[in-house]
Amino acid sequence: MLSKFDDYPIHQTPMPIAVPETSDRNAYDRTWFNGYANDGSYYFGLGIAVYPLRNILDCAFSVVTQDGKQYCFYGSCRAPAERTDQTVGPFKLDIVEPMRVTRVTLKDNESGLTCDLTFRTRTGAVQEARQTLWNGTRRFMDSTRWDQFGTWEGVVKTPEREIKVDPKVCRGTKDRSWGVRPVGEPETGGAPAMPQGFFFLWAPLFWEDHATNAIFFDDSKGGALCREGFQTPLYDSASVPASVVDPKSQYMATARHRVKYHAGTRLASACEIDMIPVEGDIRTISLEPTLKFQMKGLGYGHPEWRQGNWKGELAIGHESFDPRQVDPLAPENLHVQQIVKATDNQGRSGIGVLEQIVIGPYAPAGFTQFLDGAKG
Repeated sequence: MLSKFDDYPIHQTPMPIAVPETSDRNAYDRTWFNGYANDGSYYFGLGIAVYPLRNILDCAFSVVTQDGKQYCFYGSCRAPAERTDQTVGPFKLDIVEPMRVTRVTLKDNESGLTCDLTFRTRTGAVQEARQTLWNGTRRFMDSTRWDQFGTWEGVVKTPEREIKVDPKVCRGTKDRSWGVRPVGEPETGGAPAMPQGFFFLWAPLFWEDHATNAIFFDDSKGGALCREGFQTPLYDSASVPASVVDPKSQYMATARHRVKYHAGTRLASACEIDMIPVEGDIRTISLEPTLKFQMKGLGYGHPEWRQGNWKGELAIGHESFDPRQVDPLAPENLHVQQIVKATDNQGRSGIGVLEQIVIGPYAPAGFTQFLDGAKG
C-alpha cells in the first residue's frame, strides 16, 4: 500500500499513509470547492473524495445559473493505490501548489458539462473545530476540516451556455476535510439505529479586506454541539503569507445564529449571525439569500449518486433539474447552499454562501416532525 506520500516524513502510525488509523469503513478524505459570481448570476460546486476502506474514489461537478437549470456530473471508480492520482474518468483535480493553487478539469463527456478552472487562494488556511457527533455509544461523525478563500479563473460549459470565469468576479471557498462520517450504503446487522436529526449551518463570507466564517451543529432542542466563528485577512493571491496558517487569523469566543424560513419549507429566507469576540463588541451579520444550489448535485443525500456508494470499476452519470421546482421537503432536497448578500451592524457589506440542512425535530424553528415545514 505504499504511495508517493510515504517518501515524506509525515507518518502518524507505523502503517503506510494510504492505510487509515481507524478501521471504520466510513473513513473518508475529501476536497470540496464552491465558486460564484459577485452578482449572483452563477454558482458551481465540485468535490472529490477517497474512501480507503471502501476502495472507492468519487467526484461530482455541478453548476446553476439565474436562468434556472442546475446541471450535474457524477463519477465513481475503484480507488487507485496511488493517493496522488485524483482522476475519475473525465474528471481530474491537480494540486499545482499545496494550499495555494488547484486546477480542476472536466473533459468532454455525455453530460455536456465541462470545465477548466484554476483556484488561487487569497487567505491562509484556517482549521475549524473538530466535529464529533454521536449516535448512542458510536461516533458516527468525527472529522477535521480547514478552509481557504480565493478566486477562480477559467471556463465552464453547460449544454446551453459558456461561462467565462473571471478571477475579478468569481470568488470561492476551499474545504478540505477527513475523518469518519456517514457515507455509502447503510450498514446492516445489529439493532437498528434510532433516527438521528440535526441542524447544520455554515456561512463563509467575503468582505472588502477580510473573510469570515461561522459553523454550527445543533441538537434537536437547539443545544450547541459545535459553534465557531473566525475572521482572516484577504490578500492578493501573490501576497498570501508564505506560512500555511496566517497568524493574523482570529477565532471568536463563540457565535450565535437566527434563521427565518420560507413557509412550508426548511429553506432559509433570511439569517442573522452574531460573531462574539473574546474582547470587543458583538458583530451581527445579516444574510439575504439569492441563488439556490441543491447539494444533491454533488452527491449529498442523492438517491442514486450518494457519496461513497460502489458503482463499479468506473461509472459516470448526469442529470439536470430546476432547483426552484423541486420538492423542498424531500429528504434529498433539504441540503442546500444559497448565495447571500451580507451586511453587518458596522456598515460593511459582503457576499458569500449560506449552507444549511435541518433533519428531524428542531425546537428553535418550531419543527416537530422529521420532515415538516415552517408554519406561517
